[in-house]
Amino acid sequence: MKTPLHSSFVLGYLGAGQLARMSAVQAFRFGIQVAVCSNRKEQEPVGLMTPHSFQCSFEDLDQLVQFARKCDLITLENEFLDSEILRQMVERSGTPLYPSAKSFAKIENKWIEKRSFEEAGIPVTPYALVRSESDLTGFGDKHSWPFLLKSSKGGYDGYGNIVVRNLAEAKKAYQKLGGEKGRDILAEAFVNFTHELAVQVARNETGTVVYPCCETIQEDQICVAVQAPAPVDPVIRKKAQELAVAATETIDGKGLFAFEFFLTNDGRLLLNESAPRPHNSGHYTIEACITSQFENHVRAVLGLPLGSSKMRKPAAVMINLLGTHNRPANVEGATAMMQQKDSHLHIYGKLESRVGRKMGHYTLLGESVDELYPKAKKLAQPIQI
Repeated sequence: MKTPLHSSFVLGYLGAGQLARMSAVQAFRFGIQVAVCSNRKEQEPVGLMTPHSFQCSFEDLDQLVQFARKCDLITLENEFLDSEILRQMVERSGTPLYPSAKSFAKIENKWIEKRSFEEAGIPVTPYALVRSESDLTGFGDKHSWPFLLKSSKGGYDGYGNIVVRNLAEAKKAYQKLGGEKGRDILAEAFVNFTHELAVQVARNETGTVVYPCCETIQEDQICVAVQAPAPVDPVIRKKAQELAVAATETIDGKGLFAFEFFLTNDGRLLLNESAPRPHNSGHYTIEACITSQFENHVRAVLGLPLGSSKMRKPAAVMINLLGTHNRPANVEGATAMMQQKDSHLHIYGKLESRVGRKMGHYTLLGESVDELYPKAKKLAQPIQI
């Protein structure tokens, strides 16, 4: 493989949404060409940035191989893929993939992911694979109702997740999620928690870099804000970082990984979910850290030395900007936000807005999250997209 800083080097992304867009910006900084493969018919954010833009099903091995042969190295923007298809793509094309198919196979769906981490001694939320009515009843009896039913593959931002309060609701949700059609459905217990925390980790052969432990604030199972550092005991933050590094090592990950945790009422940390790519919880790092999660994503997969994750300011708050209308994307009401000192607006370049769709984010830096969070929320309130 040619040096990654060669002018003809092509870094390919499987996925072409905002995560690939923000990562691609960092690749462009290094003079690297970017190719993207989208499995969606709509024009995605990165497709507007590069001539090397392709569309295909992520289940079409022949097309994926053709895409891979146009790239010097491939990385992931999402996890809606199959590890065996990725393995064959690499084998047939000869193009390296990071994270590797072997690493991805250990977390490619929620059931496998929890087993992998549990077997490594990392505490996870109580779970079980359900295949029958008796499984549903048994899980409810053991862990109490209500609990969560999840599609083992493909869920995000609340999609593919259903809260069930009794057996009748559980049977209906199981059918809706595709359990009767052979999809793996996971039951997951509710845990009493005080905070939802997240940590990003960059790792390759040059070393490991761990980002500050932040707090994610959720509404209707969508992350609406992030506070960094998390307003919890520093001992808890350090423990979350240690668990995130251990989880990355468990899968022998090369790249950028994100981990979400529950901090329970009794002070335990439970790993909830992981992602083999940059994550919404790490968007604040673009301005708040010396090296953002996106730059370290590029560095990590290319085998380059990793950059510092140290924060430039004592605190940062990121607000997700969700669609407020079903219409062509048009941002209104951002003037006050943009006039603030050390404020940073990001719009993702999606052509169509939908109510609740992630259309951008806003980051405000300062001295404390207690001061920044209400201020950032107020500044974001007038935004209409």
